[in-house]
Order: sequence, then C-alpha cells, then structure tokens
Amino acid sequence: MKLLLKLAAKNLYGAGRRTWLNVIVLSFSFLVIIWHKGLLNGWDRQARNDMVNWEVGAGQYWQSSYDPYDPFSLTDAHSNIPSSFDTLLTKGEVAPVLITEGTIYPGGRIQSILIKGISSDQKVLKLPTEKFQKNDDEIPALIGSKMASDNGLKTGDEITIRWRDTHGTFDANELKVIGIFTTNVLTVDAGQVWIPLDRLQKMMGMPGEATILICGNTSEANLKPEGWKFKSSEELLKSVTDLIKMKSVGGIVLYVILMSLAMLAIFDTQVLSIFRRQKEIGTYIALGMTRSQVVGLFTLEGSLNSVLAGLLAAVYGIPLLAMQASRGLSFAGASKDYGLVLADRIFPVYSLGLVATTIIIILITTTIVSYLPSRKIAKMKPTEALRGKLQ
Repeated sequence: MKLLLKLAAKNLYGAGRRTWLNVIVLSFSFLVIIWHKGLLNGWDRQARNDMVNWEVGAGQYWQSSYDPYDPFSLTDAHSNIPSSFDTLLTKGEVAPVLITEGTIYPGGRIQSILIKGISSDQKVLKLPTEKFQKNDDEIPALIGSKMASDNGLKTGDEITIRWRDTHGTFDANELKVIGIFTTNVLTVDAGQVWIPLDRLQKMMGMPGEATILICGNTSEANLKPEGWKFKSSEELLKSVTDLIKMKSVGGIVLYVILMSLAMLAIFDTQVLSIFRRQKEIGTYIALGMTRSQVVGLFTLEGSLNSVLAGLLAAVYGIPLLAMQASRGLSFAGASKDYGLVLADRIFPVYSLGLVATTIIIILITTTIVSYLPSRKIAKMKPTEALRGKLQ
C-alpha cells in the first residue's frame, strides 16, 4: 500500500496542470457545499431563536376554539385563565394573550388589525411590555417597525381604534403609540397592535380571560387545564423547519451540478490517463504487479484528487468562511419584503460534522468515479499494453 501511495503521488505530480485543474474544481465544490449548508444552518438557528424569543416561547396553551388561520374563531376563542397558572402568572413565567380583531384609521385610511393584549410584567417574550407599567395613557400601544412604516406611524402618535366587544357592540377610542420595536418575526409585527392585557379585557368585557398562554419553561407542558390544548415549540416551529428542509432539498440540485462537473473532469482524466499510459500499465504488470493492484493504483490516483482538493479548500476556504461566520451575510431587509423569518444579517454555522460529512461524501464519490474507468485495465493483456494497443 505504501508503494502504491508513492507511485500515485508521483504520477499526480507528473500530470501537472491536469491534476491542478481537477483539484481546483473539486476544492470549489468542497467550499460551496459547506458554505451553502452552513448558511442554512445559521438561518435555521436564527429563525428558531427569534421565534422562540418573540412569539413561541417554550410552548403555548391555546383556547380550544382558537385557530390562527381562521379569524372568525376569535369571536369564541377566549375563556378564563385556569387557576393552575396563578403562581406562574405572578412570577411572569407565563404570558397570557387576548386576541381580537379591530380597525385603525391612520391618515384617514381604514386598516384592519389584530389587537393583542399582553400582561405588562411578563418575562417570556422580548416584547418591551415594561413600557406599559410607566405609562398612564388611556390606551398605550406598542407596534412593530413594519406596522409603523406601513401606516406612517411614529412614537407619540395618537390614532383612532375601533373594536367589537363580547356583546357584539362596536366601540372606539384613541390609542397612543408609546413604543416601536424591531423584530424579524412578522407574525408579531405586521397588522398588529399590542396593548396591556387588563386594558383589552376591560374594553372587550372579558375580565380574567385570554386566548393563548405562552409558556417560558418546558415543564409547564405537564399542566392539563380543561378547555385548553397544548402546542409544543416544535409544533409551532414546524413552518420554519419545513422551509429549511425545502431549501436544503433545493440545494441538492446545486450540489449535484458542482459534483457532476468535478467528477466529469476526474473521469475524463482517468480515461485519458489509461489510454496514454498503456505501456506503463503493461510494464507494471510485467514487473509482477497484479491487475487488481494496477486498478488500485489508478483508483488511488483519482482519490488523491479529493484529498488535495480538501487541503487546497482549507487553505483559502477557512479564512473566507471564518470571516463570513464572524461578519455574517447581509440580506438588506429581505424579511420585510418576503415575509420570511430572516434577519438582516445571517451568521453561517459550520459544524465539525458538516465538514466531515462533506469530505467523506466527496471522497467516496471520487473513489467510485476513479474506479469505473480503471476496471478496463483488468481486461488488458501485458504484451498488447507494452505495444501500446488497447484491447
């Protein structure tokens, strides 16, 4: 094996530009595959963290009638907060949210919205609800930056809001924007107004009631309140998981194209090498090497391309990937345009498992592609090979 390795290394060195062409193309494939997968991993981590911090928490209890995809369900999707949550509510470890439909009139226009009431002392979500405690306005409100941008609102603005209470009676009042928060999670921003829970309960005539209960700890999933159904964080994050999986499947097309180009170059090189080195093959066999050893030599030569490609990719790839992992990749507000849970800057995540898996896959693929044309050597006769005639 040591002799075969020396011969393979010497032959690759002698091939010169053909070897470097294969190595450069293959190293590029290495780098792009690792970069693309690392970017998806970084997006997945960022999206999950943002949704947990801003919307999902460690899980949620939904009132049995609540359906986020059916606005008509909001009429009945409310009930008294179970007494089993009293201690957690006092500590701020559960955030009750009451949701209803409403209408605002910015600049004389009509804008349908969701009015969400949340307790001011909650510690589960990153919403700046502590501002409610320091405000004596009749209806203080928090809105997201997209909501503010779409409706031309800013901190301190007063706007008319209309809602329908539990008895079906329409009412209206003025609310004051006391804060604008910035988030990547549009489901807590676009078309929504956040006000104190007790204020909304009073407006709706629903004292002590809520639509959902957002948990801050997974242990709270053990409670089984009647009339409420628990949704785990994984279930609530399913949309993000499915999106990342879809993007990963789409990335396979890119991987296949890059790998096909690299493997085609190696395959052609092996075929040309066998055709041009017939006398050398015959000499190896005449000197006592078995056909399987000669096949192994040519297969090893092809496999070493992936080893050299990995080393070359490490030389210029590690600094590039490390720089991007620290500085991130800017998407310039794409989340605001497409509704994705996507930060303005994504920081790729490159794990040891990702690098190792990529290396193993490319090494195995290269070995197989190198072996396929080398099988023809087993059918060659030494005498004909020495004369340079391919059977």
